Amino acid sequence: MDINVKERVQAYITNVEKALDQIKEKDIDDKYKTLVELAETYLSDAKYYYEKGDYITSLACIAYAEGLIDSLRFIDVLNIKWEALSSLLKRPRVLVAGGFEIIHPGHIYLFKKAWELGRVYVVIARDKNFYKFKKRQPIIPEEQRRKVVENIKYVHKAVLGDEEDYLKPVEEIKPDIILLGPDQWPAEEKLLRELEKRGLSNTRIERLNKRLDNDLYSVSKIIKKILLVHGCVSEQK
Repeated sequence: MDINVKERVQAYITNVEKALDQIKEKDIDDKYKTLVELAETYLSDAKYYYEKGDYITSLACIAYAEGLIDSLRFIDVLNIKWEALSSLLKRPRVLVAGGFEIIHPGHIYLFKKAWELGRVYVVIARDKNFYKFKKRQPIIPEEQRRKVVENIKYVHKAVLGDEEDYLKPVEEIKPDIILLGPDQWPAEEKLLRELEKRGLSNTRIERLNKRLDNDLYSVSKIIKKILLVHGCVSEQK
């Protein structure tokens, strides 16, 4: 299969994902929701066959999904804006990194914002390095954390970090953009200097300007809540 076909199918899939993301923000009559659900099913099938390397079947599935959405657009039920295929074929690589131990809505928000910028690659912190950043041992092992993250719909690929050199996977992925969380290490200036030393001077760094605010949008708070519920700590702690 020509690599161009593979990339084109991925672009069609992304376009349908973006269209469905627009639909979620709209108030749609119940009688049309079945068509949207069918489009979501065809999208899921397209992604399944794509991962299997069956790009022709994947293309057929995503074409059905696109057709269902377009049918609602043609009868003025939805005002969906399709992106140009040329722009989707050149989507930038966006890298995010972290421990991602217990997935919560704050993580999903980060992945979605990264996905809005381009194709998302996630670097998962290794078990060996966990204590260095979190000051505790990981509860969820690295490979399990990677598998969970890679199956989040906004993520294109998840890889384990390097145990000795945290920038090694960055060199391999060669991202166009690195997206940092609001309070995530490291500082942009230091990271830019390190990237330049490794020939990645064209990589842009962006940082989310806010985080979702909720008592349980934090791994440490989730762990404390679990301990509290099971009587391992008192309310005062």
